[in-house]
Amino acid sequence: MKQLPKFIMSAAMVTAMATSFSAVQAATPPDTLVQAWQIDDITSLDPAEIFEFSNSEIAGNTYERLINYDPKDVSKIYGEVAESWTVSPDGKTFTFKIRQGKKFASGNPLTAEDVVFSFQRAVLLDKSPAFIIGQFGLTKDNVKDKIKQTGPFEVTMELDKPYAPTFVLYCMTSTVASVVDKKLALQNEKDGDFGYNWLKTHYAGSGPFAIRDWKANEVVVLERNPNSEKKTGLARVIYRHIKETATQRLLLEKGDVDIARNLNPEELAAVAKNPEIKVENGPKGTVYYLGLNQKNPNLSKPEVREALKWLVDYSAIADTIMKNKGEVHQAFLPKGFLGAINDNPYKLDVAKAKELLAKAGLKDGFSVTMDTRSTPEITGIAQAIQTTFAQAGVKVEIIPGDSKQTLTKYRARQHDIYIGNWGADYQDPNTNADTFAANDDNSDNAKAKPLAWRNAWDPGPLTAKTRAAVLERDAGKRAEMYRELQKDVLKDGPYVTFLQQIEVIASRKNVEGVVIGPSFDMNSVVQAKKN
Repeated sequence: MKQLPKFIMSAAMVTAMATSFSAVQAATPPDTLVQAWQIDDITSLDPAEIFEFSNSEIAGNTYERLINYDPKDVSKIYGEVAESWTVSPDGKTFTFKIRQGKKFASGNPLTAEDVVFSFQRAVLLDKSPAFIIGQFGLTKDNVKDKIKQTGPFEVTMELDKPYAPTFVLYCMTSTVASVVDKKLALQNEKDGDFGYNWLKTHYAGSGPFAIRDWKANEVVVLERNPNSEKKTGLARVIYRHIKETATQRLLLEKGDVDIARNLNPEELAAVAKNPEIKVENGPKGTVYYLGLNQKNPNLSKPEVREALKWLVDYSAIADTIMKNKGEVHQAFLPKGFLGAINDNPYKLDVAKAKELLAKAGLKDGFSVTMDTRSTPEITGIAQAIQTTFAQAGVKVEIIPGDSKQTLTKYRARQHDIYIGNWGADYQDPNTNADTFAANDDNSDNAKAKPLAWRNAWDPGPLTAKTRAAVLERDAGKRAEMYRELQKDVLKDGPYVTFLQQIEVIASRKNVEGVVIGPSFDMNSVVQAKKN
């Protein structure tokens, strides 16, 4: 890449090393961390577009955001690019002081101009995560008036309503709030795209690592950013796309990779007995669910939605397929969020499900398709659900595909049932309430497309309740509002939520300092090292 020419040769060497599958490959270099991970969900490296798990983690290690939080205590919010901030008495204007002396990997200085450009750019490009900033009343028509540079190192953002301050600040910790190098992006602009087509496969950040290379479905290479004030423990980090978990295990045991990310419960139990390998885990703000498309005339019946919730063997999935990698959880807010409930009223009850299906006029059941991502875990879950659904006459045809295929179909609401896992975009309850419990426009050509929209569900009064909750500045009252929303969605929503993720990694014993964060973009390798 142009901004770091002196590293081009080393990047080529690293890529060659990462893609070598020689059976006699030596142990990984002491200054390089190599991870085996299924990364076929990466569709873009542009922070204004990133909305998947793998590339969000990569962005978290390579870009800096306006605000951030302590992954060990999410209540501790601090400025990352921002040095400090103030809120106007009416609660509608935030003023951010930008830290001085920061540089991008290109060597360009980071100023308030870059912050304004990054936020305006995200709204103007209007890609999937733009709603995180746009929900404050910011649009293509007004964003240049509402987000302004008011000094070399000062930015003001005017909101349409006096939202709960923590809600605003947590949104500023999301990937879409990453600060992009304006000068470098515009050097690569074509046809007024703000450098979008270039940034889909390139890098323009100020984080501790720089993205050196990305080969789709093959490898991502990060290298230390010499201009970052945060010093990394390693010179580079390599993510190798290894789809098969058995291959991940073999490479880990041989020492060809330092970390395996997707091992199944049996493989984790096996490698844990190896004295050269250790297994670590951390709770994740990610929930697994079935999305039931309300365009399907059978799935749109309330009795059918409830029946399917009684046709999942929740404990069996948690105790076998997802052993040590997830726990039963049926509400849309993960444990740990303000107002989260841990009510799990549903269990496998075939008789109750049959009774509900009969009330819906489907006593003999019905046929339906289920789109599933082709990973061992999702496939295993799909097969388990297929088996228990069949006990009540619900015949499921599993349609496998890679992440891009299944997501594209789901986002066009062309599915019947979709197995998804939803990770919080920021550490505020609105992140999930806004997508599970609200839908302002259920038409096919709607602008906002939350999960409720993807499943063609009009939540009725729940949308207004969601909008009211985000304006409540009293934390206690706000928490109760989210508890009520979760109960309403749990009872009637088109989702069968069944699990909260526990992320597990297996690594060589000499690897230290890898942080398993509470959200997918907070997994950090910045302080990782090898002893």
